[in-house]
Amino acid sequence: MPDADLSGWAVVLKQLPYLLAGTFPNGPLAGAALTLWMALLACTGATVLGIGVAVLLDLAPAPLARAVRALLACLRAIPVLMLVFWAYFLLPMLAGVHVGEVQTVVLALALIGAAYIAQVMAAGFDAIGRGQRNAALALGMTPLQALWQVVLPQTLRAMLPSLGNVWVSLAKDTSLAYIVGVVELSTVATQVNGRSVGYAAQVFAAVALLYFFICVGIESVAALLLAATRKQQRRSLWHGAALTACRLARTRAHPPPTSGSRGSSRSRPAPP
Repeated sequence: MPDADLSGWAVVLKQLPYLLAGTFPNGPLAGAALTLWMALLACTGATVLGIGVAVLLDLAPAPLARAVRALLACLRAIPVLMLVFWAYFLLPMLAGVHVGEVQTVVLALALIGAAYIAQVMAAGFDAIGRGQRNAALALGMTPLQALWQVVLPQTLRAMLPSLGNVWVSLAKDTSLAYIVGVVELSTVATQVNGRSVGYAAQVFAAVALLYFFICVGIESVAALLLAATRKQQRRSLWHGAALTACRLARTRAHPPPTSGSRGSSRSRPAPP
C-alpha cells in the first residue's frame, strides 16, 4: 500500500524500524540507535576529560591554570556546529589523519562537553572549601590524595544534577552530525519525510518523542547515580555514628583512671 493511502501515524508506524535503527543489521547502524550510541560515547568522554581538566586546574601552577581556562573559554565560545565542521575538514588537512564521521562528531562533542564539565567541577571544588582539604593534608595525605579521596567524591555528589544537564545537551547536539553525513535520528527523519510527503507533522512529532525518551533515559541515569551516592553517604554516616556510639559505650563501661586518682593512690602510706 503506498504511503499516500495511509494515515499519518500509520506512516510513522511503518517507518518506525527505520527511524529506530536504519537498515541495521543488514546495513550500518543509524537512526535513534546511532544517536544514543554517539550520546553515550560523547557523555563518557566529556565526563572523564572534564574531571581530568578540573583536577589539572586545581593542582596546576597559576600560569598554566590561566592558560587552560582561556582554552576552555574559547571552546565554550565556539558553536558546536563549527567545531564539528572544523574537526572533520581541518583535522585531516592539519594532522594528515582521517577520522570517520561518527568519531569526528563524538570527539567534537566530547571536547565541548569537557569544557563545560570542567567549569562545573571547578566550581564544585571551590564550593567544598579549603577546610576539609587542609584537614586531609594535616593527616598526611598528598594534595592529589586529598583532592581525589576527600574533595572529588563530595563534588561529584553535589554536581551530578549539573552534569546531567550537560549530558542531555550533548545528546541533543548529536543532531548536528548531519553536516558531515552521519545518518542519525534527525537525518533519518528527513529521509522518511521525503518519502512520505504530507505527513511531516506526524513524522517529526515521532522524532521529538524519540529524542524525549533518549533525554529522559540520560536524566534517569543521572538520578540513579545521585541516589546511589546519597545512599552511600547515608551508609557512611550511620557507620560513623555506630563507631562513635561503640566507643562511648566502651569508655563508660571502662573509664580510664584520672590523674587525681593516680596521684592519691601514690600518696597513701604503705600499710604496716
